[in-house]
Amino acid sequence: MPAFQSKKFRPSSYQKSLGAIYRRNLNSHPFLLFGLPFIFTMVAGSFILTPATALRYERHDRKVQQMTKEEELGIGKDRRRVDINEEYYRLAAKSQDLDDWENKRVKRLPGENEGV
Repeated sequence: MPAFQSKKFRPSSYQKSLGAIYRRNLNSHPFLLFGLPFIFTMVAGSFILTPATALRYERHDRKVQQMTKEEELGIGKDRRRVDINEEYYRLAAKSQDLDDWENKRVKRLPGENEGV
């Protein structure tokens, strides 16, 4: 006789429990007891999540405001006109400031390698 029995000990009250009935019938009806609850969960979850998703998009739509044509056209009234030649000369004048620079060495902490 082996050291451990292959059949698990189950008390007599176990035979009437819902788990035992489910386990006995699972071999004869696998789709009804395993596949059907899974499909039901997926379909029910879809119906439950649809209003939640709609609520999310409704909140986002409340944050975004629609603009009228007058507001849309009035946004850029006080902006200055951009001339490409004027921008070029303005940036070229700034680049002359880049010619007047001096190389300064950063002061090292005591005991730090000079890296030379």
